[in-house]
Amino acid sequence: MGLLTLRRRPTPVVEMSERDRRLVWRISSLLLDYPGPDTLAMLDDLSEAAATLPEPVRADLGRLLTHLAGTEPLVLARDYVETFDLRRRASLHLTYYAYGDTRKRGMALLRFKHAYRHAGAELSDHELPDHLPVLLEFAATVDPIGGERLLGEHVPVLEMLRLSLTDSRSPYADALAAVLSTLPPPTTADRRRIAELAAQGPPDEDVGLEPYSMNGEAMHPAMNPDLYSPPTAGNSAGTGLFAGSGDRR
Repeated sequence: MGLLTLRRRPTPVVEMSERDRRLVWRISSLLLDYPGPDTLAMLDDLSEAAATLPEPVRADLGRLLTHLAGTEPLVLARDYVETFDLRRRASLHLTYYAYGDTRKRGMALLRFKHAYRHAGAELSDHELPDHLPVLLEFAATVDPIGGERLLGEHVPVLEMLRLSLTDSRSPYADALAAVLSTLPPPTTADRRRIAELAAQGPPDEDVGLEPYSMNGEAMHPAMNPDLYSPPTAGNSAGTGLFAGSGDRR
């Protein structure tokens, strides 16, 4: 090839088509979001879609779907809040692990928002841009290349979240396993970073996040269903978190 060499794309944990990777991200985005009535109404369709995926992703998502379908909605809502909103080591906000509520986190959040804008998607004002379901929806329905890049950069956080959920025996660990299957395996450096994050925990400093405050003005939209309307079954246009977004492959 002379002086030019092709940069090889990292191999994901599980070989699958681009369509399947995006389907994993789409299903996981919905399953990791708050289990509201619209999402629960889609479980049959999501199960049918997950059944087309390769193993072990099919089994991972299938177990979570079975759990969601067989559990009372009020119990699901309670467990979701207890799992993701009340435990510092199980936050779905990816930058929280490294920066906590500190000034540095504001710059990390802006990087996510700039990536969304670069792809032509404008995030609604009711969600932080590093929320994992938001990033997964972005990767699945707006910009798979940019979304994959952001997901890949946060493999240590995703793996630490998976381990935390596994330790607490949360069924949501299966969704993290499915997402990680679409990405390259953790490197030696990633594993060192996982150990560091696990040992240190998120730093404390409740300043510097404007305009990304963790107060009620930036609460998760699913805690206030009037703020957005999730898609109907079979709709691939997104959950409404991105204003005017569409598939921009």
